[in-house]
Amino acid sequence: MDREQQPKTIRREDYRVPAYLVDSVELQFDLDPEKTSISSRLQIRSNAHAATRDKVLVLDGEGLDLQEIRLDGRPLAENDYQISKNSLAIPNVPDQFVLETTVIVNPSANTALEGLYISSENFCTQCEAEGFRRITYYPDRPDVLARFDVIIRAESRQFPVLLS
Repeated sequence: MDREQQPKTIRREDYRVPAYLVDSVELQFDLDPEKTSISSRLQIRSNAHAATRDKVLVLDGEGLDLQEIRLDGRPLAENDYQISKNSLAIPNVPDQFVLETTVIVNPSANTALEGLYISSENFCTQCEAEGFRRITYYPDRPDVLARFDVIIRAESRQFPVLLS
């Protein structure tokens, strides 16, 4: 969160069950201080416990440069989705599907200390409470849990130790 922003009050009575759940996440990081590529593969399904059966998938995302997007292996055209400053929306999604995205982020320019950033020449991540949206498009909320498989790649001479 930028220091100029005031924290948003979140009230329990405003809670809504997520419309979609993520069963598994495959992430691949190709680290670069100014141009890190992050590919994700999300297995998503509609939530039977959600109050409404909205066919629009809305994922959180901030500071992401979308390079590629695929739904069940099919590339999406620009008119198949909408990107705003804070989200990615895809209308008419099926009840169960795989969403693949590739985004570019700039860890050196990330001063929010959320998501992927650089501190003391080290790549760092901070994803709680809503920092994962600075890594990839995702329903970035604590009640959407998934199994993660992560691959991290970087230039070995510059970054000899990688920890995931």
